[in-house]
Amino acid sequence: MDREAMEFDVVIVGGGPAGLASAIRLKQLAAEKGNDISVCLIEKGAEIGAHILSGAVMDPRALNELLPNWKEDGAPLNAPVSEDRFFILSENDGNRVPNSLLPECFHNEGSYVISLGNVCRWLGEQAEALGVEIYPGFAGAEVLFAENGAVKGVATGDMGRLHDGSEGPNFQPGMELHGKYTFFAEGCRGHLGKQLMAQFSVNDGDDPQTYGIGLKELWEIKPENHQLGLVVHTGGWPMASDTYGGGFLYHLENNQVAVGFVVGLGYSNPHLAPYEEFQRYKTHPEIRKFLEGGKRIAYGARALTAGGIQSLPKLIFPGGVLVGDDAGFLNAARIKGSHCAIKSGMLAAEACFAALGSERQHDELTAYPEAFRNSWLYEELHKARNFKPWMNKGLKLGSLMFGIDQIVFGGKAPWTLRNRTPDHAKLKLAAECSPIAYPKPDGVLTFDRLSSVFLSSTNHEEDQPCHLQLTDAAVPITVNLAKYDAPEQRFCPAGVYEILRDEQGNNPRLQINAQNCVHCKTCDIKDPTQNINWVTPQGGEGPTYPNM
Repeated sequence: MDREAMEFDVVIVGGGPAGLASAIRLKQLAAEKGNDISVCLIEKGAEIGAHILSGAVMDPRALNELLPNWKEDGAPLNAPVSEDRFFILSENDGNRVPNSLLPECFHNEGSYVISLGNVCRWLGEQAEALGVEIYPGFAGAEVLFAENGAVKGVATGDMGRLHDGSEGPNFQPGMELHGKYTFFAEGCRGHLGKQLMAQFSVNDGDDPQTYGIGLKELWEIKPENHQLGLVVHTGGWPMASDTYGGGFLYHLENNQVAVGFVVGLGYSNPHLAPYEEFQRYKTHPEIRKFLEGGKRIAYGARALTAGGIQSLPKLIFPGGVLVGDDAGFLNAARIKGSHCAIKSGMLAAEACFAALGSERQHDELTAYPEAFRNSWLYEELHKARNFKPWMNKGLKLGSLMFGIDQIVFGGKAPWTLRNRTPDHAKLKLAAECSPIAYPKPDGVLTFDRLSSVFLSSTNHEEDQPCHLQLTDAAVPITVNLAKYDAPEQRFCPAGVYEILRDEQGNNPRLQINAQNCVHCKTCDIKDPTQNINWVTPQGGEGPTYPNM
């Protein structure tokens, strides 16, 4: 099939903080040197920020470096953190941990409660003003390789294919975007990034990445329950003590509060349903007191990387780099990743610009990982490296040992804990675990998944090839259902996967409701047989998150 091709100096896949920071820094350097370089950024969402979902409390350190005048230029950081509260919850009570006993990573002085989607929208405006060509609604669907095996760009996805893969009446082939260097900034579990990691073996010797699923709602609450900049974090209930997870409440402007819950995807009980744990979480007295009398206005879910520095891949390969969460730049101890993403994009951009100035192309940008190792970002991630391995030991022991790691040793303990088992391999058989009885939603504080998906504004054209691909169509029944009671029914936060039976209750089959998919990637991560492969649907589809 003939596809139109466009040539650029740099192609960037993904319009999150890492991709946008990369683009901005490249154009800044070009302006400083009086050079003109062409930078193209594609984003699968319908607009910049449409697919961005984060807590989010933002450390402005990297933004200060990238755009020092961000405050004067109207960046939407309008809610400086005013107070930190950390609770350990039991079912009916909450014990507040004194701030004096909290490790430094749980202190948020100088940070801001934000909508990361809105910050990305603003960053997109800054990038376009510098001359970056931004194309929202175009999904990076295929990596393109030169004859010598180096990455030479990407192809965007075809539009208008029918369910069977044939060309429909509105068919439009994808475009080839060629670059001297290609940046992959797709976020957590990027599907091209996953392919490239395997292709170039950049994970050899590293721990497998470990993940969490973050579920979030945006509420408008009563003014008397609102405190601008208040940050509440919790551990404990409703999660079992041996399961990593925790909740948050972040108070934004306009009487809005973001409430969310993170479940580590290394959990073992296949009966666990992260969505239901989140709904139950909101009923706790310490949480419901803020939400009662309020109105839920948005919902979303997204996987996040949590493996830390032990799980970072090599970052580079011939012709390309991984930045942001596509590589795994997130400080799980601080529950923050946007400053890491921005800094990684800047470091990669600086290495790339130097290479372009030397008339190089399609080789390895070795200066990027070298610069990372000499940066404050490396120091920060190295300090927090034992957080997730300790928390895998359970809430009580993990909290105690990580507290010692941070308070006694200052993050410089003479040991580095490792995680050798990927999340999908940690599920136990259903018969070995107790089912969990979740309460029915009340429609006031708690809700069903379909009404939640409605609030995410998720939309997919039905008559297109399913973007949730099964390597073996028999496995969901012969293995997942038979051994694990079909956990995809529960770990998906959008009701995409259903086991249907005939009128007699026999002949089970898996139905994939791909139209509901909010692009969280949890199925790609947690499927015990790694039989589900998430790929991009048509560009512009999926959720459209407002103020998330």
